Amino acid sequence: MCSRIQWKANGQPVLVGRNMDWTARMGTKLYAMPKGIERDGLVDETPLKWTSRYGSVVTISWDCATADGINEAGLNGNLLYLAESNFGQRDPSLPGISIALWVQYLLDTCATVAEAVAAARAWQVQPFELVHQGVKADAPLHLSLSDATGDSAIIEILDGTPRIHHGPEHTVLTNSPIYDEQLVLLKQYEGLGGKKPIPGTMEAEDRFARGAFYLTKLPEQPESYQAAVAGVLSVIRNMATPLGANDPERPNIAATIWRTIGDCTNKRYFFEFCDMPNVIWVNLDNLDLSEGASVRMFNLAADMEAAGEVSSRFQPAESIDFQKANTAVTWQPAA
Repeated sequence: MCSRIQWKANGQPVLVGRNMDWTARMGTKLYAMPKGIERDGLVDETPLKWTSRYGSVVTISWDCATADGINEAGLNGNLLYLAESNFGQRDPSLPGISIALWVQYLLDTCATVAEAVAAARAWQVQPFELVHQGVKADAPLHLSLSDATGDSAIIEILDGTPRIHHGPEHTVLTNSPIYDEQLVLLKQYEGLGGKKPIPGTMEAEDRFARGAFYLTKLPEQPESYQAAVAGVLSVIRNMATPLGANDPERPNIAATIWRTIGDCTNKRYFFEFCDMPNVIWVNLDNLDLSEGASVRMFNLAADMEAAGEVSSRFQPAESIDFQKANTAVTWQPAA
């Protein structure tokens, strides 16, 4: 499931597009998280503890996990599925954090990709249990990061150890195989080092190739900000899986159910459900993210006429009860 791209044109902001692909609804909502919130990493031994230094707007799935978001410093984070993820045995000598809070911790505490990368080896991520088609599995996820300078990082956890690819050249991410292997496969395609035509299937390596190829086709000088955002949308939508195209045996092949664009430069966050024509966005400067402000929530699924800038539609909400590591997600869609 999932695809991510990063793009910056001359005179335009750093823009990050991502698709969320999954076989069922996820109860997805947007939350405004103010600075000054005290959090716990939600593991049994030596949990990581922190107080948020930056406010953020995040996408919460299953009412218990931050899947995506951007903070007021312009750091953008995206969780994507990676079947090869292996979080290893818990080492209580390291502070631990539930994967439900992986993105949230970095948005709470870091302004740049470099800061996030420096922190990534200082503590240990632990999964919670997902239930997919009735089968339990440790949440096999990897992470992409972007910031307002155009820096980028991909973080995979393989055999219990973070494997980090850091640099602005890391502009595309999908799912299996692991990132090193994706880069090798990419070289076989026309315009990317090889002679094969660009593939069109729903496989993760094919979506990876399409994203890399079509990023090279965007104009070097978009006519406007709107054209730049539309260009990123045109590429990330090209990497989508159509509604209804689910493989019940393979979470890697699932319909794209929602999509975001993070503007790291202007601190703006776009969101759309793929079964609705509305595109909404939030200017973080229009939200009160100061210490002591309330957590606020916007639910597009319950406000189906919303479009454009929606910061005024956020309503006070309870804090998220994030999923503890090594416990099973019990969320069910409303009838």
